[in-house]
Amino acid sequence: MDTTRTLGRSGIEVSAVGFGCWAIGGEWQDPGGQPLGWGTVDDQESVRAIRRALDLGVTFFDTADVYGTGHSEEVLGRALGRRRDEVVVATKWGNLFDPDTRTLTGGDDSPEHLRRALTASLRRLGTEYIDLYQLHLAEAGMGRAARLRDACEDLVTQGLIRSYAWSTDDPERAAVFARGPHCTAVQHALNVLADAPEMLRLCEEADLASVNRSPLAMGLLTGKHAGRGTLPEGDIRSRPPAWLRGFGAGSGADPEWLARVEALRDVLTSEGRTLAQGALAWLWARSPRTVPIPGFRSVAQAEENAGALEKGALAGAQMTEVERVLASG
Repeated sequence: MDTTRTLGRSGIEVSAVGFGCWAIGGEWQDPGGQPLGWGTVDDQESVRAIRRALDLGVTFFDTADVYGTGHSEEVLGRALGRRRDEVVVATKWGNLFDPDTRTLTGGDDSPEHLRRALTASLRRLGTEYIDLYQLHLAEAGMGRAARLRDACEDLVTQGLIRSYAWSTDDPERAAVFARGPHCTAVQHALNVLADAPEMLRLCEEADLASVNRSPLAMGLLTGKHAGRGTLPEGDIRSRPPAWLRGFGAGSGADPEWLARVEALRDVLTSEGRTLAQGALAWLWARSPRTVPIPGFRSVAQAEENAGALEKGALAGAQMTEVERVLASG
């Protein structure tokens, strides 16, 4: 398998696996105290992990201004340093937040906020441009989104961004952005436990990259949650919002989801892969447009995720076996 992929029509080349920087933002919350991060984090370990990923050939890093209310962008910018031009940086905008209290405070889908948010992200990341700028309001109105798409085109002209995308699981919304010449991707949920055939069809028709969040099903496909109890209080999975499937409030991983993971274990761990590497290999085999962005919080996780590149995509027979296992329930 080629270890690189192209972001849609842009011609921007990235490593076939990207690194998602949500978890390294640390703890943050919504106004009601609902945790939105992944618990406490060691910034120095995050920096070491990013630099290790760079050395292992990872060239695509995805973050958002709201992750840790700005903290993820700051850590990523510090870790990249002088190597910024070696990588493709993606971030997102649309959410409002208070960094002093680490609290999400709302959203803003106005072109005026787009400009303000971009300026702030450039400062936190320590860069003069963003390679892939993504709308982070999944349910934004399509009329308003069309204005934002046009505003993004202006930002491309000004050299502040190279391309843009929408982070949404709705193909109709993604199609609104896809009409822009410099829209190059859609970020959406996709993993072996939750396929997205309609979105992949749109990516094929509109020549977009499929940037895959939750490629490891929020950690279920790492195999590290089997037999575990409750999660730390600051972890979003300890009190999962309605959209987060596979975890129960205060009870850890859902046994039914864990059973599905176990049923897939043999095929996903074939040819010396870890379970997580097999889950990434399934995504690469699912479509030539997929770029999974697993999260990480340690050098060991960075090495495991980057190590999937050496193993490559699942073969056709393995994909058939995955289908058989899932169909059998």
